[in-house]
Amino acid sequence: MGLQARRSASQSPGAPGPRRGVLQLLPLLLLLLLLLLLLRPGACGAAAPGGAEAPTLYLWKTGPWGRCMGDECGPGGIQTRAVWCAHVEGWTTLHTNCKQAERPSNQQNCFKVCDWHKELYDWRLGPWNQCQPVISKSLEKPPECIKGEEGIQVREITCIQKEKDIPAEDIICEYFEPKPLLEQACLIPCQQDCIVSEFSAWSECSKTCGSGLQHRTRHVVAPPQFGGSGCPNLTEFQVCQSSPCEDEESMYSLHVGPWSSCSMPHSRQVRQARRRGKNKEREKDRGKGVKDPEARELIKKKRNRNRQNRQENKYWDIQIGYQTREVMCTNKTGKAVDLSFCQQEKLPMTFQSCVITKECQVSEWSEWSPCSKTCHDMTSPRGTRVRTRIIRQFPIGSEKECPELEEKEPCVSQGDAVAPCATYGWRTTEWAECRVDPLLSQQDKRRGNQTALCGGGVQTREVYCVQANENLLSHLNTHKDKEASKPVDLKSCTGPVPNTTQLCHIPCPFECEVSPWSAWGPCTYENCNDQQGKKGFKLRKRRITNEPTGGSGGTGNCPHLLEAIPCEEPSCYEWKAVRLGDCEPDNGKECGPGTQVQEVVCINSDGEEVDRQLCRDAIFPIPVACYAPCPKDCVLSTWSAWSSCSHTCSGKTTEGKQIRARSILAYAGDEGGAHCPNSSALQEVRSCNEHPCTVYHWQTGPWGQCIEDTSVSSFNTTTTWNGEASCSVGMQTRKVICVRVNVGQVGPKKCPESLRPETVRPCLLPCRKDCIVTPYSDWTSCPNSCKEGDSGVRKQSRHRVIIQQPANGGRDCTDPLYEEKVCEAPQVCQSYRWKTHKWRRCQLVPWSVRQDSPGAQEGCGPGRQARAITCRKQDGGQAGIHECLWYAGPVPALTQACQIPCQDDCQFTSWSKFSSCNGDCGAVRTRKRTIVGKSKKKEKCKNSHLYPLIETQYCPCDKYNAQPVGNWSDCILPEGKVEVLLGVKTQGDTKECGQGYRYQAMACYDQNGRLVETSRCNSHGYIEEACIIPCPSDCKLSEWSNWSRCSKSCGSGVKVRSKWLREKPYNGGRPCPKLDHVNQAQVYEVVPCHSDCNQYIWVTEPWSICKVTFVNMRDNCGEGVQTRKVRCMQNTADGPSDHVEDYLCDPEEMPLGSRECKLPCPEDCVISEWSPWTRCTLPCSQSSFRQRSADPIRQPADEGRACPNAVEKEPCNLNKNCFHYDYNVTDWSTCQLSEKAVCGNGIKTRMLDCVRSDGKSVDLKYCEELGLEKTWQMNTSCMVECPVNCQLSDWSPWSECSQTCGLTGKMIRRRTVTQPFQGDGRPCPALMEQSKPCPVKPCYQWQYGQWSLCQVQDAQCGEGTRTRNISCVVSDGSTDDFNKVVDEEFCTDIEPIIDGNKKMVLEETCTKPCPGDCYLKDWSSWSLCQLTCVNGEDLGFGGIQVRSRAVIIQELENQHLCPEQMLETKSCNDGQCYEYKWMASAWKGSSRTVWCQRSDGINVTGGCLVVRQPDADRSCNPPCSQPHSYCSEMRTCSCEEGYTEVMSSNGTLEQCTLIPVVVIPTVEDKRGDVKTSRAVHPTQSSSNPTGRGRTWFLQPFGPDGRLKTWVYGVAAGAFVLLIFIVSMIYLACKKPKKPQRRQNNRLKPLTLAYDGDADM
Repeated sequence: MGLQARRSASQSPGAPGPRRGVLQLLPLLLLLLLLLLLLRPGACGAAAPGGAEAPTLYLWKTGPWGRCMGDECGPGGIQTRAVWCAHVEGWTTLHTNCKQAERPSNQQNCFKVCDWHKELYDWRLGPWNQCQPVISKSLEKPPECIKGEEGIQVREITCIQKEKDIPAEDIICEYFEPKPLLEQACLIPCQQDCIVSEFSAWSECSKTCGSGLQHRTRHVVAPPQFGGSGCPNLTEFQVCQSSPCEDEESMYSLHVGPWSSCSMPHSRQVRQARRRGKNKEREKDRGKGVKDPEARELIKKKRNRNRQNRQENKYWDIQIGYQTREVMCTNKTGKAVDLSFCQQEKLPMTFQSCVITKECQVSEWSEWSPCSKTCHDMTSPRGTRVRTRIIRQFPIGSEKECPELEEKEPCVSQGDAVAPCATYGWRTTEWAECRVDPLLSQQDKRRGNQTALCGGGVQTREVYCVQANENLLSHLNTHKDKEASKPVDLKSCTGPVPNTTQLCHIPCPFECEVSPWSAWGPCTYENCNDQQGKKGFKLRKRRITNEPTGGSGGTGNCPHLLEAIPCEEPSCYEWKAVRLGDCEPDNGKECGPGTQVQEVVCINSDGEEVDRQLCRDAIFPIPVACYAPCPKDCVLSTWSAWSSCSHTCSGKTTEGKQIRARSILAYAGDEGGAHCPNSSALQEVRSCNEHPCTVYHWQTGPWGQCIEDTSVSSFNTTTTWNGEASCSVGMQTRKVICVRVNVGQVGPKKCPESLRPETVRPCLLPCRKDCIVTPYSDWTSCPNSCKEGDSGVRKQSRHRVIIQQPANGGRDCTDPLYEEKVCEAPQVCQSYRWKTHKWRRCQLVPWSVRQDSPGAQEGCGPGRQARAITCRKQDGGQAGIHECLWYAGPVPALTQACQIPCQDDCQFTSWSKFSSCNGDCGAVRTRKRTIVGKSKKKEKCKNSHLYPLIETQYCPCDKYNAQPVGNWSDCILPEGKVEVLLGVKTQGDTKECGQGYRYQAMACYDQNGRLVETSRCNSHGYIEEACIIPCPSDCKLSEWSNWSRCSKSCGSGVKVRSKWLREKPYNGGRPCPKLDHVNQAQVYEVVPCHSDCNQYIWVTEPWSICKVTFVNMRDNCGEGVQTRKVRCMQNTADGPSDHVEDYLCDPEEMPLGSRECKLPCPEDCVISEWSPWTRCTLPCSQSSFRQRSADPIRQPADEGRACPNAVEKEPCNLNKNCFHYDYNVTDWSTCQLSEKAVCGNGIKTRMLDCVRSDGKSVDLKYCEELGLEKTWQMNTSCMVECPVNCQLSDWSPWSECSQTCGLTGKMIRRRTVTQPFQGDGRPCPALMEQSKPCPVKPCYQWQYGQWSLCQVQDAQCGEGTRTRNISCVVSDGSTDDFNKVVDEEFCTDIEPIIDGNKKMVLEETCTKPCPGDCYLKDWSSWSLCQLTCVNGEDLGFGGIQVRSRAVIIQELENQHLCPEQMLETKSCNDGQCYEYKWMASAWKGSSRTVWCQRSDGINVTGGCLVVRQPDADRSCNPPCSQPHSYCSEMRTCSCEEGYTEVMSSNGTLEQCTLIPVVVIPTVEDKRGDVKTSRAVHPTQSSSNPTGRGRTWFLQPFGPDGRLKTWVYGVAAGAFVLLIFIVSMIYLACKKPKKPQRRQNNRLKPLTLAYDGDADM
């Protein structure tokens, strides 16, 4: 009431209620605030004296810890850090402002890490944990998983102390190695659901009558992974009805339980049995009486043997016990009921004999053997040591095998005295001599004469292996010691093998090159110091222009350098006229007769200027008479120079002549002048070279061999000759004879004796080198003789190697390099066999156990018996059991089931052996047995169906046929020794081609198609066929062409020669050099050449008399023309000799042959010919001049014309009358080899050229006169790559066959490249491996038969056995060939192993389900190995295989008792990626089948993405009920062909109307066929897409029944076309107006511009 009133008061309008209410609440709020302050921590006296604000404003700050410092390594170090006080805002303040009690420490103990800690500490990496997904920002997952989900996986990483395996601080390990990554990205693959196969066919009905079940099963193809959904049911059931049952169905089944474990009878039972046995024996003994002594002796022997066997049989403790099982009667639901419900005459056996299972027992381990490595070796320091144990007792009836009997572990030899191991190293012999002939190509003509070859070659050496210990002689360095380490097996040496071939070089002798002959010198004494007699010689000389090498030493091969001609009146010195002086008239007159004085110098016989005193005995030249013409006298020119001598010598028919001439310069006047002489006086002739044409010279033979000179005492010399130290001085001689040119040898007096070459010279003898061989290797070991059929003579051998060949007369290698001897008689190989002893008596189940069973009183029925086995040598001697375990194959059976026949049992003898076959095909052989004892009287035993007494078998047919199998082998050359030239294998001389044989294997089959030994077909296993390996043919080139002429007639040019392609290479011959496609030339050689600019020169005769053209007979003077002969002549040392064709001389330099002239009148002045132009000073410039002058010869008469100033000047113009000169160097030639070389070091040359400033080459003298610098090198060495043919090793021996049997076995042999090809050598063949089929051998093996059905003896279900047989089968080893059964005798030599397992399992327990039981099927076979992949790429999760067991239900009401279906997986290695995709059949009406298929073609359930599943149904809704309609692929109703749709307003098909026919003729059809156009089925493709006629689809009405838009468009287009046609017709029919004529539009005439013939 009060509350209501208060609320209404506060809500009344205009009341001052709210304000008053707040004021009332204010004291309450203050009280609450005070309470909060009191309750605040530190409020009630907790605040520190000094105020509460200090800790909040100032804080301690610390820096990072510094490095760990300390004197010792380990935990005793100290590290420090900075500590300071700071305000909360960040600035540093005094320490006193912070609380001292809270101050952090500034130093701490730490672990000081040193380098040696690296061995003690290390990071331990934990395993990566499971991949966890990364929580992405967008939580939306993609609808379809493509690769997987990204994740992160983490691992633990700790620093540990290795020795104690305890954790340490991370900082210690971080000192040496940064901390490894703690996490990494990973991939969580897409979920993979379980994938199962298709269902099998339905099984038969579980019942033959009435209502039953039939099932079908499937197996798992791929297990669920990465969270995928589990497997669906692997079994499907359906009820099946058969004919109604006539008899009542049995409700009960007799069920047999499993056998118990094997056990021994209790001791009480044993005692009772023993007692019973003794009583029986006593009774027997009583009846028999005492035996005779012989019988006693036999019994004693037997007991001893049995005792021995028991002792030998200590390894097998065989105890026969018994085992029992339970038999019960069950109903349909599996519940046990009384046995009486199962009505059966004979109940199953509930006991049986068995062998007590014994596990394998082994001894303790023996002591460790000594270490196998008894020496110290750094490369592999560890050996192995072994310890063994022996089997004390073998396992009996146990599944477990015995443990390993041998254990190995690595070891290191201990002790200080351990010697270092023998190390082995490669050694090489000396390189053999360098040989060039292997590099020659096939067609090289030098193959015939290989003596003088030089240049690049090949040399070989041998490689062998020796024990490389320090104390052995270093024979490779000094070869002086006879002892060298003996060769050992090549396999002992490791590491790269030194090369056995290398390129080498034989220096080529440089042929001697000589200059041209000099001119013949004057007649001089043989020796000017000893001038005797009146006989002298004229000499001419030439010099050596290069430095010859090789041959018989330097200049020994040079031609003679001096030729001599005997002459009379010799002189050593003579005066030589240099120039004639002016004509000085006699008696001081101005004109008239006078003399000319000659300027002379003294010269020696070589033409060199010498002191004038030496010519005191020579005749001084007398002055020459001359005539200085007076005015009006005839004026003659000076004499020309004497011409060159017409012959070099004078004989009977030849005489040397020289000519000189002069000409008339002016005629004499009529009055009183001296007249001109007649023409004969204008020419003079003199004899020259009057000496006879008999030229002599000294001819030298080659230097002989260096022979030891006994006269010269041997001296120590350090001179090296040919790279080897010389040991003594010898002498060389040669023959020297005097030869007359073109005649032959003459007496020595005809040649100048003083110039005779020397005939003897000293030489250095190289040191003698003896043959050095290694010691013999050790004898090879004798081959093991245990192999069967190895009956040849066994030999062992040893060898040694020549490491230095004899040279320079050293001791020859006479000792044999190979020795062999017959092995000593080998020990007979011991073989071992198992010996089986007699079976012991059959042991039954103890009587106490079987006392209630039938036959228990008789002591008969099934039991087990044991036997002893021992090991024997082949000769019967005793051997240890372990020998047979190693060598004698599997252990024979120790126990077997046996039967003590009861009275009612039938007893037979054992089967006899089969009778022999008579050899006819189709015959039979038999074996027999007979009934024994009381069984003969029993009727059931006589039933031959149950107990046959005879068995027949078809005899094997001996019909065989051979047939070839497999491919042909490679072509194989017959193996044989190749004749090797000079003991060294040259390239191409090994037999690598020619006729060989190829082989194809033969297989032999019997009449049943089974493979048998080839010998049955009388075949040696092969078909042979001759074949040819084509020999390689090298590229064939022509010989070198002749050198071309030098490209320049003056100066340096080039000359070329080439080779042409004759035949291309084939079959792997040497390739051709690069082909020049333009000229087809293969190889060019270009060398520079020099043409002497003065080789051909222009020679002019004197000018003729000036012939006046306007003759003034009176004066015989005036202007005219004069001529002269100009000829091109070959220039020689003796001057111009022969006239040659003009084109050989430089046409630019050709002198004028005619010129204008003035013949002076008798009274005029006569001047001489112009002197030569003076030389321009260099460098050329127009400011400098050159001049020439002429001298007055005849002064003018008084009235005559005075003498002019006869000096001419002209400015020096560059490249006109003044030239600069410079050296130019040519390009390098190609690499020039000696004619006798194939490759190797050569020379490139170039030449100097003197070039004029206008670019013309001129004689070198122009540049030499200027003294220009020559800085170029004219020769340089170069290298021509050697054409080394590929060298191959010999073929290796044939390998073992790749298959031990079958058709596909191959033997392989290989060869290797010992020398790769180089340059243009023959390339290596592709065939480095040859294969050959092996002889065909049948593949025999043991094979299991099929397991029988589970057999339960005398019961319907429960634990039973299933059995299988093994049979010997033969196959050809291929996957296609199924095994065919043959007689077991073929497999007697084969170890009984099936599927790699030695243990044959022919019987095993199984469970037969009772009617109505629900049970698991057998395991399916393992699936294919499948990888986790994306787009065919493996994600690296490994492969997985799966197998499964499906559940089988026999009664529906027992479903609740069913076990779960089972799945088992295992990882695998050889996995593949598989893809799954949807497949669909063709539509049938509105439906089709859709299924998932794996990429290998298997149909599966699961694996394909559901979101991508195609439709299986396409029926329309609502259905298409209109006439002529159907349901289209788009699941809409459409009309058939020829009908168009009429649609309702809501878009559904209302009706199908017929389309009118439109006739469209086609252009392509010439006959004008008419095509009827109709609409067709829209889903069918046109049947005539490229035909002549085309079908048109005309559907003018849309789905709504209205006209479509295109119909209006076509109508509008047709209307426009109609208007266009009408307007065109109008324009065509309208008359055109006549055009008005215009005067100025006349056509202009066509003009042709032509500046040629007027005929155009």
